[in-house]
Amino acid sequence: MTIQEIGKIARKGEGLHVEFKKKAAHPEKIVKEIVAMANTDGGHLLIGVDDDGTVSGQRYIEEEVYAMDKAIQDLILPSIQIKKHVVHLNPKKGVAVYEIQKSKSGPHFIWDDKRKKAYIRVADKSIQASREMWEIMKRKQRQEDIIFKYGKKEELLMKELAVRSHITLKEYMSMAKIPIYIASRTLVKLVLANVIDVIPQESEDRFIPKQ
Repeated sequence: MTIQEIGKIARKGEGLHVEFKKKAAHPEKIVKEIVAMANTDGGHLLIGVDDDGTVSGQRYIEEEVYAMDKAIQDLILPSIQIKKHVVHLNPKKGVAVYEIQKSKSGPHFIWDDKRKKAYIRVADKSIQASREMWEIMKRKQRQEDIIFKYGKKEELLMKELAVRSHITLKEYMSMAKIPIYIASRTLVKLVLANVIDVIPQESEDRFIPKQ
């Protein structure tokens, strides 16, 4: 990868497929960006690029890369195959580019505080995946045929979505007067069956009518 190609990626700005880091000061936190891109639609993580997209480089870039590589190897499960490019701007500074493909072996997660945490990419942020999103990702990887019975709770949901833009898990549980695990399972099945869509959010996912 050339400096010109890195500049082209940087000029796009941070978004669904691009994340900048000036340095890898906390690689254990930065790996969530890689997990999120692998779980979503792939992308590029650039180290040595300022928040405004300036390709300024980072001193001792090999040390930054070593720390990142170790975190990727030690913290991400299942393991992810990533293309890595290190380009020197001058004898003292360089840029590292991690090229992440959309994974076919996810969902990927990291261990954090003795818990498994998966992340997904939403606009220019990497957010923790809800239990529902995790299940949706996992079952999409299996490419299962989804069969469900269209009963009272499904009918209530679709009637509600006919008069409002979206519904959350807790709202559905309350409206349908069903336990949260049944509400969760129903929403997941309907997303997988392409009856409704899910819009991941940092607080609560939104479930919307299929467009």
